[in-house]
Amino acid sequence: ETGAIMIVTPKAIQGTIGGGQLEYMAIDRARQMLARGETQARMDVPLGPEIGQCCGGRVELALTRITEAPAAPEHPVVQIFGAGHVGRALSRALALLPLRPILIDQRADELALARGETILTPLPETEIRNAPFGTSFIVLTHDHALDFLLASEALRRMDAPYIGMIGSQTKLAQFRRFARAQGLDTDRLTCPIGAGHSRDKRPEVIAAFTAAEIIGRLTQTIPEFHKHSCDN
Repeated sequence: ETGAIMIVTPKAIQGTIGGGQLEYMAIDRARQMLARGETQARMDVPLGPEIGQCCGGRVELALTRITEAPAAPEHPVVQIFGAGHVGRALSRALALLPLRPILIDQRADELALARGETILTPLPETEIRNAPFGTSFIVLTHDHALDFLLASEALRRMDAPYIGMIGSQTKLAQFRRFARAQGLDTDRLTCPIGAGHSRDKRPEVIAAFTAAEIIGRLTQTIPEFHKHSCDN
């Protein structure tokens, strides 16, 4: 994609421009630049039989020598409400992606079982109100009333690219009646999360399908996602 970035050092690489022979050529040229002290270079590469690829088309690369490591990218935040089995599994699954999952709960004992970033709070709804622009929200607490409260708060955030709630079609119908009374549009809500792919209800399976659902939503518009996660 336009804007793909890869950082090359004499002994390591970070990121990718798509792999294959094109990437090997780019890495080799970048290391030549480092060895020769060059500061700028360009490559215009046809993606055809000449380099052992069959994609077709051409790719232009700009290579620039940098004098210090760039700042760590700020990945899009995903707030997960509920540190039960599915919440913890989802936090682990999202941590493997270019995202920043934050597990939020009112129960210290459940959060103690989690890995990664967590927030212990008696008022989880305030985390939604104060979340950074573009945060996604996933609601899967131990309490349906709390789920409804948090999902309603999330729907008031018009900047949220993904809002999900664990449950069933019956729960969704109940929530729609609840939200309608508050003047909220539920079309942006995904409920159940990670559904329609498997009958397997193990937490890790639900988490895997939900993680795919979230990253799919966030990368539907590639340039905006790249800008959020790869700038700097």
